[in-house]
Amino acid sequence: MAALSFFLAFQYFLLTFFHYSSIAAHANYNLQSLGAKSDGKTDCTKAFLSAWTSACASTQPATIYVPPGRYLLGAATFAGKSCKNTAITIQIDGTLVAPSDFNVIGNSGNWIKFESVTGVSVIGGTLDAQGANLWACKNSGKSCPTGATTLAFYNSNKIKMNGLSSINSQKFNILVDGCHNAKLGGIKVSAPSNSPNTDGIHVEKSTGVTIMNSRIGTGDDCVSIGPGTLNLWIETIACGPGHGISIGSLGWDLQEPGVQNVTVKSATFTGTQNGVRVKTWARPSNGFVKNILFQHLVMVNVENPIIIDQNYCPDDHNCPSQVSGVKISDVTYQDIHGSSATETAVKFDCSKGNPCSDITMEDVKLTYKNEPAHSSCIHAIGKSSGSVEPNSCLSL
Repeated sequence: MAALSFFLAFQYFLLTFFHYSSIAAHANYNLQSLGAKSDGKTDCTKAFLSAWTSACASTQPATIYVPPGRYLLGAATFAGKSCKNTAITIQIDGTLVAPSDFNVIGNSGNWIKFESVTGVSVIGGTLDAQGANLWACKNSGKSCPTGATTLAFYNSNKIKMNGLSSINSQKFNILVDGCHNAKLGGIKVSAPSNSPNTDGIHVEKSTGVTIMNSRIGTGDDCVSIGPGTLNLWIETIACGPGHGISIGSLGWDLQEPGVQNVTVKSATFTGTQNGVRVKTWARPSNGFVKNILFQHLVMVNVENPIIIDQNYCPDDHNCPSQVSGVKISDVTYQDIHGSSATETAVKFDCSKGNPCSDITMEDVKLTYKNEPAHSSCIHAIGKSSGSVEPNSCLSL
């Protein structure tokens, strides 16, 4: 009996020891404990960077916790090259607020920047860049800062963003550049339709990125896809207001990596300028776009539901007016339904020197004022199957 009691007591000791050891092994850094104040006025940048330095130095998983409240944060770079830690979670239950004067971070490029990090997760919370005054400055034609991207990840691996809200961004909301294996889910982006260059999520030079279950309303592309993007999956997106989901603009540089293996599915576009778009500049380039699938999409009063524009030139200002060198091939439009706000719902304006090829239209029905819409094709080669309205204009 004594032996059994000793065994049970020893077992309890081991369980307790390992339980508290596991808690101790997970480092936690509360922003308020490091001096941050939740009044939205006291600069908390030092506290945030201090938490990052400590988390990086830890060899155990670490959490940086932002409690409820508003925390003023200046331009901050979280560098990962010297990080020992590959499992840092930033749990935000409050709101991070940029300085109200847009000049403070307006020329810094990025507001919150992660560089060369591995295994960083940003969970929950709101990022408020307070960009409205900068939008007004830009829209007035005055000389203004270019604006800062709200949240940027550069040259990073195994990134997660979940349940994050970005509002009032000065420029891009979220940037994924030079990254591998990034998962974005439950993202909410909110900016008015007249906020310039406020792309919701921009991806370039990255592989293995997924964007899921997100709602994006902004003044530019809901999602924009730049050169060097490979294996991108976008699913269950509500887009609007905004300029749609765009591949490009591409082809500005002569030497430019291509875009390949992109899937956009189960998305709804409401009142947007475009639905799904590919846009390239009309100038020489060795870039390309191939193996693209647009599937299960709903258009609600969209100006250009399906568009390829290889003569892209916003505002028709200083247009190159040459021939786009970007080769577009193997693009499939499947199960796309809804309404166009203009008579021409499908527009393929492809390169004279590099015609679009292997374009497939399958089960597409787009109407204009409850009547069949029109389609327009220039240098576009492909085929249609199933029911396709407007009638396909693709060359065989």
